[in-house]
Amino acid sequence: MNWFVAVGRFYYEGFKSMKLGKTLWLIILLKLVVFFGIMRLIFFPNYLNTRFENDQEKASYVGRELVQRSDVKEAP
Repeated sequence: MNWFVAVGRFYYEGFKSMKLGKTLWLIILLKLVVFFGIMRLIFFPNYLNTRFENDQEKASYVGRELVQRSDVKEAP
């Protein structure tokens, strides 16, 4: 536990004395949030909720896909 406190104090003291660094870190974090938010919306749409109405249909679709894809990989 003592090690975690020392690391926490190290970062706290470092950030406390920063002026430009705080702004740069804020910009970096903002860019990451925007980037991954946009990436999620564009490349990872919620496929199951748009195609199926209930959990039973979703589960059977996922099960079929897993079995079919595993059969394709095993075939020579």
